[in-house]
Amino acid sequence: MDRRQLLLSVGSAAALAGSGCSTLSLPGMAAGVDPELTDLQFRTFRWFAETQNRQNGLTPDRWPTPSFASVAAVGFALTCWPIGVERGWMSREEARDRTLATIRFFHDAPQGPAATGMTGHKGFFYHFLDMKTGHRFGTTELSTVDTTLLLGGMLYAKQWFDADHPEEAEIRTKVQAIYDRVEWDWAEVRPRRITMGWHPETGFIPADWHVYNEGMLVLLLAIGSDAHPVSADVWTEWCSVYERSFHAEWGPKHLHFGPMFGHQYSHMYVDFRGIHDAWMRGVQAEIPGFDYFQNSVRAVAAQKGYAVRNPKGWVGYDDQVWGITACDGPGDFKQVIDGREREFHSYSARGPGERDDGTLAPTAALGSYPFAPAEVTACFKALKSRYGAGIWTQYGFLDSFNPTLTHRDGPLLHGSIVPGVGWVDGDYLGIDQGPIVIQIENGRSDAVWKRMRSEPNLIRGLKRAGFTGGWLDRA
Repeated sequence: MDRRQLLLSVGSAAALAGSGCSTLSLPGMAAGVDPELTDLQFRTFRWFAETQNRQNGLTPDRWPTPSFASVAAVGFALTCWPIGVERGWMSREEARDRTLATIRFFHDAPQGPAATGMTGHKGFFYHFLDMKTGHRFGTTELSTVDTTLLLGGMLYAKQWFDADHPEEAEIRTKVQAIYDRVEWDWAEVRPRRITMGWHPETGFIPADWHVYNEGMLVLLLAIGSDAHPVSADVWTEWCSVYERSFHAEWGPKHLHFGPMFGHQYSHMYVDFRGIHDAWMRGVQAEIPGFDYFQNSVRAVAAQKGYAVRNPKGWVGYDDQVWGITACDGPGDFKQVIDGREREFHSYSARGPGERDDGTLAPTAALGSYPFAPAEVTACFKALKSRYGAGIWTQYGFLDSFNPTLTHRDGPLLHGSIVPGVGWVDGDYLGIDQGPIVIQIENGRSDAVWKRMRSEPNLIRGLKRAGFTGGWLDRA
């Protein structure tokens, strides 16, 4: 099971370790901050705090369905703890304890080529880990992108825990050691391309990070490594096929990637505002001021515009309710609704014109908050007012819902039919919860971006890849 196969298949279930809970409270709202949005951010933060395994720092892929850990979700949890401290939701001591438990686990976890009993190999980590042992779950792949998202959270923690305290110094030292041992050059299987992953049973995955998507941070951290770097030619090769996706089919011209997460994940850790690589500098004559941040702004406009046009006639899509991405779905089946045969999917990547089955995921809009705060806030309020009876809970929004599917002729793979709402997922997914907390904070306070603008490993990667301008010229 590799990442791309997973996006087109059903999420598996496994045993979830007991999680530690902390006593959290929501302080008074800051002036000028929408109290409902703060409440959403806090509830979503609580999901991470109350599902984490406090012994080893692992975060489940999903909950409450028993689950394995997702290393990307662990990276998002590491990013949430400092946000919680700055918002008054968690003490610095608790955030430090949680972070150190996670960092120590990954620093000391077994690495090697064996198919079982290992957490990673060549410095990379398996996509999914057993919640209790931390070892590879099933036959999941050694994932370059999920390792990268874990590292994003670790590098942010390294920057944030800057006090003259022995445990904070340990966090900084161990994070750098974890990053330094990643053998990025080993993952450059085909010339100037980094593979998506590796299985001990079958070797490297026959797919690379190539064409615009969520993989930008993979390449930047690989290029920025001093211990095991890849050449900057990897970035040149990555950009060489941009013309395939640079179009205006679904909205304003931009580098298209259907599922919204592709426009969010790398942006959670990199402030792309005002910095340009060679390809972006070449586009300035056509679109002045265009950068990767503005590309995501346009991707939001495309998603909203697609919902307004609603070419497939799904229930609920309009100028306020929009947002499709990779998320849970009701199952893989066809069903006739109002005289029309409809096809539905289980867990899958969804985007404008791509496996769109009427399933909406709140994270698609909410994780886009910095790109279009007014539009995202309006979407949030519409989701809550129209469908809140079924999708709004103690941890914010459940992962996804489908207002078109109001009855089911057969079994459902996930969730249930909620009267007056439609199909509603029964789980929260860590990789969808994370962007909600992190991107709302980036949009409000610049919190993660501000620290990462001082992260030397990222700065090296950006400069070696040819980025110039803005804050980077001052770094």
